[in-house]
Amino acid sequence: VQLQASGGGLVQAGGSLRLSCTASGRTFSSYAMGWFRQAPGKEREFVAAINWSGGSTYYADSVKGRFTISRDNAKNTVYVQMNNLKPEDTAVYYCAADGRFRGAVARTRDKYDYWGQGTQVTVSS
Repeated sequence: VQLQASGGGLVQAGGSLRLSCTASGRTFSSYAMGWFRQAPGKEREFVAAINWSGGSTYYADSVKGRFTISRDNAKNTVYVQMNNLKPEDTAVYYCAADGRFRGAVARTRDKYDYWGQGTQVTVSS
């Protein structure tokens, strides 16, 4: 599985961005998907996750109410809509796929088998 993330950029505080992550392969619809981020000098942290069907989602407390994860299995794509962005949201954002067949939503890095290359999000104050 190869993952390609896109949609990052520079935005002012309070603004919005939508990140996309498109996967290769026919098994995307069976994978739980997650978004993580890594700021300079910090560890990669969980942002949001969605199960294989889109019926279950999970968010980090820091983004709850501002970010929305969704997926379109027909397009092999997972999204995260990010609203009311804050300077502390600045990071490289990574999408990841959990290779377990219809696995439960996971928020730890060790549950994810495939990673995209990352897309930079910069929020100016």
